[in-house]
Amino acid sequence: MTTTLDVYDRKLVAEVQRDARLPQSELGARVHLSTAAVNRRLKRLADEGVIEKYTAVVSPEALGYSLTIVAQVEVESEQIDRLDEMKRSFQACPLVQQCYYVTGECDFVLIITVRNMEQYTELTRQLFFQNNNVKRFKTLVAMSRVKVGLDVPVDAGQWEQAFPEKAPV
Repeated sequence: MTTTLDVYDRKLVAEVQRDARLPQSELGARVHLSTAAVNRRLKRLADEGVIEKYTAVVSPEALGYSLTIVAQVEVESEQIDRLDEMKRSFQACPLVQQCYYVTGECDFVLIITVRNMEQYTELTRQLFFQNNNVKRFKTLVAMSRVKVGLDVPVDAGQWEQAFPEKAPV
């Protein structure tokens, strides 16, 4: 990505990550820009892919999804067409919240939300056992959701504030 973000863009991104429902007039007041300038900047940030989408964070438990599963998947073949097919199957599954193609001992890491272990068992049949490119998979069951989110640090100062002893000298 070649987008250059100035201080106002970074402030806007930080505010939108905190609360995407804020009216543009409120955003403008917080970052010291006019509503029209906020509107133009948010449109540009979305057009350039800095802001991918606006969404709500929903409690899985409130909708009956009480289990979070981390699944590590190892593939038989890393042929591009077979990997692409797996990626498509993971993307198409509404229970897969996140999917990462990774390096290391496994090839994919999936974050999955399910109602119960029976639903996960059925999902493993569909996603893993019926896929002839899955060599093996490992299941990790989350005991609690300690931190969940997709917020991206907007500036290096956030790291330094969180870990002052690690700040560069």
